Amino acid sequence: MTDTLRDQAGRFLLRPAVPDDLAALERLAHERAIGISSLPTDRAALLDKLERSERAFASEDEASGEEIYLFVLQDLQEAGRIIGTSGIEASPGFQDRFYSYRSEFIVQVSDELGTRNRIHTLHLCHDLTGVSLLTGFHIDPAYAGGLAPQLLSRGRLMFMAQQAERFSDRVAAENPGPADEDGGCPFWDGVGRRFFDMDYPSAEALNRGQGQGSIAELLPQSPIYVPLLDEAAQWALGQLHPVGELPFSILMDEGFDTDTYVNIYDGGPTVEERLQSLKTVRRLHGRRCADGVAPGGPRWQLVGNGRRGEFRATLAGRGDEGQDLALDAAARAALRVEPGDMLLVAALDMELA
Repeated sequence: MTDTLRDQAGRFLLRPAVPDDLAALERLAHERAIGISSLPTDRAALLDKLERSERAFASEDEASGEEIYLFVLQDLQEAGRIIGTSGIEASPGFQDRFYSYRSEFIVQVSDELGTRNRIHTLHLCHDLTGVSLLTGFHIDPAYAGGLAPQLLSRGRLMFMAQQAERFSDRVAAENPGPADEDGGCPFWDGVGRRFFDMDYPSAEALNRGQGQGSIAELLPQSPIYVPLLDEAAQWALGQLHPVGELPFSILMDEGFDTDTYVNIYDGGPTVEERLQSLKTVRRLHGRRCADGVAPGGPRWQLVGNGRRGEFRATLAGRGDEGQDLALDAAARAALRVEPGDMLLVAALDMELA
């Protein structure tokens, strides 16, 4: 999608999902959207997820850790059409453990033979249990080349920073590994299927329905020596499925670490980092809202209203850093703010001409 700078200023709105968004999210779940396709296609399951998210945003109680937060991205120039979604799990493994493979190297030395071997191993672990998880990035391909994906992904980090007491101080995100449309998955076929007599689509369906625990219990507890895996499984380890490239690139720019963990199903990279170390969070600061016209690009920033239940975020040109941020009436209405209200802003490096 090619848009002018003025078209994109205030055009996109990130907000909490609500049950009325069910039909739009059903459409996204069945489309070939770009991202991590974790939206359930079952209507009842999707509605349950929306209702859980609505309760989490609305709750004034102390966070328990079982909350999920689901966001939608709207194109306000297309009658508010929903073009993407993303989410957060406050504490994965809340009712069980959250499993990953930890990638390590062991060194074996024989003085008699004068030999030293450095061997890649995978260790089944639950190091990331309780670490807040970014989930379900999903966007219409027509919007993949502009600023919309930046808001959809990074806007969650703005929300987490302003509601830090509801989340872990560490953040992780799973990214899909190689798999084909026929259900073939090199890593699963080379590792998981040897211990769990089930193909990859069935294993993923079981994971969505019952969680990781039922499968992880049958995976080997001792280290897996990567050189003993077949060539296809070794190649797939830590690789990305093409649909994951866009959200993964945004996470890499944020400063996530990619070298330690992989998904137990498809071997895709699981990234993690301290929340306060991420670029958007480090750049977050307050600016007062003013009446006027938002500055144009090419320098852009995220703009949020600093609330939880009524969280809203959009994009605006950066303008002069020391001044109040001018927003027109439409942008203020979308964010539900008035002149004089405090806004949270975070600069983007991406430029769009």
